[in-house]
Amino acid sequence: MAREDKMTGETATPMMAQYLALKAEAGDCLLFYRMGDFFELFFEDARIAAADLDIALTARGTHEGQPIPMCGVPVHAAESYLARLIRAGRRVAIAEQVESPAEAKKRGSKAVVARAIVRVVTAGTLTEEALLDSRAANWLAVVAKAGDRYGIAAADISTGRFELSSVPAGALDAELARLGAAEILSNDAIPGARQWSSGFDSLAAERKLKDRFGVATLDGFGSFDRAALCAAGGLLAYLDEVARESLTFLRPPVMIAAGDHMMIDAATRESLELTRSAAGGRAGSLLAAVDRTVTGAGARLLAADLGAPLLDRARIEARLDLVDALERDGGTRDWLRRQLRTLPDIGRALGRIVAGRGSPRDLGQLRDGLGEARRMHDHLAHAAEPTALLNELLPALTGHGALVDLLTRALVPAPPIDAAQGGYIAEGYDAALDALRATGGDGRRAIAALEARYRAETGIASLKIRHNNVLGYHIEVPAKAADRLMAADSGFTHRQTLAGVVRFNAPDLHEQAMKVGQAGAHALAAEAAHLEELTEAALRRAEPIAATADALARLDVAAALAERAIEGGWCRPHLEEQPCFDVEGGRHPVVEEALKASGARFVANDCRLDEAERLWLVTGPNMGGKSTFLRQNALIAILAQAGSFVPAARARLGLVDRLFSRVGASDNLARGRSTFMVEMVETAAILAQATPSSFVILDEVGRGTSTYDGLAIAWAVVEAIHDIARCRCLFATHYHELTRLAERLDALSLHHVRAREWRGDLVLLHELAEGPADRSYGIAVAKLAGLPPAVLARAASVLAKLEQGRAATGGIAAGLDDLPLFAALAEEPAAVDPLRAALDEIEPDSLSPREALEIVYRLKSLSRA
Repeated sequence: MAREDKMTGETATPMMAQYLALKAEAGDCLLFYRMGDFFELFFEDARIAAADLDIALTARGTHEGQPIPMCGVPVHAAESYLARLIRAGRRVAIAEQVESPAEAKKRGSKAVVARAIVRVVTAGTLTEEALLDSRAANWLAVVAKAGDRYGIAAADISTGRFELSSVPAGALDAELARLGAAEILSNDAIPGARQWSSGFDSLAAERKLKDRFGVATLDGFGSFDRAALCAAGGLLAYLDEVARESLTFLRPPVMIAAGDHMMIDAATRESLELTRSAAGGRAGSLLAAVDRTVTGAGARLLAADLGAPLLDRARIEARLDLVDALERDGGTRDWLRRQLRTLPDIGRALGRIVAGRGSPRDLGQLRDGLGEARRMHDHLAHAAEPTALLNELLPALTGHGALVDLLTRALVPAPPIDAAQGGYIAEGYDAALDALRATGGDGRRAIAALEARYRAETGIASLKIRHNNVLGYHIEVPAKAADRLMAADSGFTHRQTLAGVVRFNAPDLHEQAMKVGQAGAHALAAEAAHLEELTEAALRRAEPIAATADALARLDVAAALAERAIEGGWCRPHLEEQPCFDVEGGRHPVVEEALKASGARFVANDCRLDEAERLWLVTGPNMGGKSTFLRQNALIAILAQAGSFVPAARARLGLVDRLFSRVGASDNLARGRSTFMVEMVETAAILAQATPSSFVILDEVGRGTSTYDGLAIAWAVVEAIHDIARCRCLFATHYHELTRLAERLDALSLHHVRAREWRGDLVLLHELAEGPADRSYGIAVAKLAGLPPAVLARAASVLAKLEQGRAATGGIAAGLDDLPLFAALAEEPAAVDPLRAALDEIEPDSLSPREALEIVYRLKSLSRA
C-alpha cells in the first residue's frame, strides 16, 4: 500500500494530532513520518526537505483552515535521501509505524496506526554503508568544560572506537582538529559545536560506564579525570537520545593523553594540507599522496596515524620495524595486500549488527573476514619476518573458529541485505526449515499444474496464474475471454476487472495458495529466529571481532607504507632523543607526485638543524621553492612519527612535541579577521606554546602590513623564536634586512633558494644554498607572471631610485644594529623620577598662591630625597 492514512480535509485531525505530538518530540529535527511505503514530511519540514532534495512540494488536506505543505520519499530509497539531508547539515527523526493497519482497526474503525520515533539520524551517528565514506572515520565528539579543563569524549559508532581525553583550554583546538569530527556537541560555547546540556555529571557518568561495560572499576581502561568523565556522560546521554531503543556500538574507552602524540593545531593542519587540500577535497593532500591501503579500515587508520603522530619512540620504532620487514620481503607484502584486498569491512559490519541494523550480508561478511584472518595468521606466522608489532597482532587474527563454523553452516554463500524475503539460511542447516521450503516448492509446482489444467478445461491459452500482495494467487485472463469464466457454473469466482484483463479465483487454487502461504510464512519465521540466534552469537564475540578488525587495519597500513616507500625511494628515519633535524635529500611527497605525473623532476634539498644552528633564515625569490622547502620538512616530521618511511635519502630526527606552521593565510571575514590579523593570531599562538622540542615553520611573517611595521614584527619574532622558544625553526622571508641578525644570534643560520638571470630571463633553480640571497628578483618574477613591459620598465626605474635612497641613508634597517638583543627588552623598566613626575602633574594656571607655595615646599623635599 503506497500511503496509509491519507489526509483529506479535516478527517485527518486524529492523524495530524499524532504527527504534531511526534514533531514536538523531534524538536529541531526534520521528521520522517512513515505512511505505508513512504516517509512523509509536513509543514516547514516539507519546505526544507523539498529544497534540499530537489523534490516536489505539494499540499494535501488542511490544518486550522490552511493547506498543509508536504513532500515524501519512498521507504526503499530513504537512505540516499537521508545522505543528502545529512550532508546539508540536517538532523532527521525517523517515526516508524509500530503496528499494522489491521492491528489498529482492532482498537476501532477510525484508530490511527500507532507510530513512534525509533531513531534520530545525525552526522555523527551514522552506521549505514550508503551514508558513510568507507575510507574516513566518522567521529561524534562531545566537549565538556569542567573547571579549567575541557574533557572530550569521541566515538565512531560505526566501528565502536571510543576515546576520552582531558586538555587545558589552549590544547582544545588541536585535539578537535585531530579528530575532525562530523558532529560536535558541548555544554560550553565552542565554535562549530551544537549546544547539548544533558548527562554532564561525572559521578553518574562513571556509574553508566561501569554498567555498560560490566566492570566494578574503570581503572583497567585508564585514569579519567572529572572533565573526561563529564564528556563521557554527555556522549552517552546523546547516544541514548538519538538511538532510542537501539544499542549503539561502543568498545571500552581508551584514554588519550595530550603527551601521547604530536600536537598539531587546526591552522597548521590546514596549511600543511594533511588530510584535505586547500580546495577542500582529499586529492592533493598528504594523505592522498601517501595512501596505498587496500581496505577502508586501513585507510581510516592511516588518516588517524597522520593526524596524531606518536611521541613514544618505542611505539614508533615498532611500527617502523614492521614497515621495514615488509619493505624488504616483497613476496609476503604482495601476498598480504592481495588477501587484504578481498576482505569485507568487518569492523563496520559489526557496528551495524550491534546497532540492530545488521543484515544477513553483514553476518556473511563476518564469516568471510574472520575466516580469511585465520588463514592470514597461519601464513604470516611462518612466512613473515617476526617483529614485535607483528607478534602482537597475530593472536588477534585467530580465536573465531566456532563462530566461523556456525556462520558457514548456517548461511548461504552470498546472503542478501534484505532479510524480509528470506533465503539466507543454507539448506541442510535446519531440517524443519527444509521441509517447509519443500512444502512451498510442492505447492508452487501444484499451482503450475493447475494453470495447465485450467487452460485445457477452459480452452483459454492465454490464461495465467499470477500473484501480488493484495490478491495473492489469482487467475488472470484477457477481458475478451472472461465471459466463459463469469458463468455461474464455471467454478471460478470473479475478483477484479482491470483495463484489458479480468481476475478470478477458484477453490482448488485457494487451497494450494493457502498451503504455499502458510509454508512460506512459517519458513520466514524460522529463518528470522535463526538470524536472531546467529546475531546473538556474533554479539557475544563483539570485542574480539573488533580487535581482529583493528589488527587487519594495522597490517594494511604497514604493507601500504612499505609499498609507498619502495614506489618513492623513501628511507627509514632514525630517531634521536636530542632535538636534531638532519635530512639529506628531502622532498615534498605531494609536489613530487604532481611533478612526476607531468614528467618533471623534483629538486631535493638538505636540512640540518641542531643546537648550533636551530633557526634557519631562508631568503630568495617568490616561486623559488621556499614554502615547499618549509612544508616538506614539517611533513617529514609527521610521517616519521606516524611510523612511516620518509621522502629523503637519509633522515636523523629528534622527536617533535608540537608542530606549528604559519605558511600562507587568508581572510576570515566571518570572524572579522583580515589576512594580517589571522597571521598575527597564529604567530601569537606559536610564540605562546612552542617549546625547545617543537618544530616551527614561518613564511613571510609581517608581509600583510606596511614595510616598516612588517619588518619590525618579523625582526622581533625571529628574536623571540631564537631567545625564548629556542625551538627548531625554518623562517622564510623577503626582508633581507633580517640577515643582519645572523651577526647577533648565535643559533641563526642564513640560507637562500638559488636563482639566476639568463639573457634577461629568470631561471629558478629550486636549490637551497648557504648564505643570504644576493638580491631580490621581484621584477623578474613579475615578468614571468606576464606584467606588461611598460609596467615592468616603470617598476625598474622606481626601484633604482629607491635603492639610491637606501644607499644614501643606510636603508630601512639603519640603526637596527644598535638595538639591544631581545632578552634585554625584558628587563625591568627604569625607575620613575619622582621630582619629574610631580612637576608633570602641576597645572600652573589653576593654582592659588597658597597651593603654589605648598608645591614649592613639596618639590624641595623631593629634591632632598
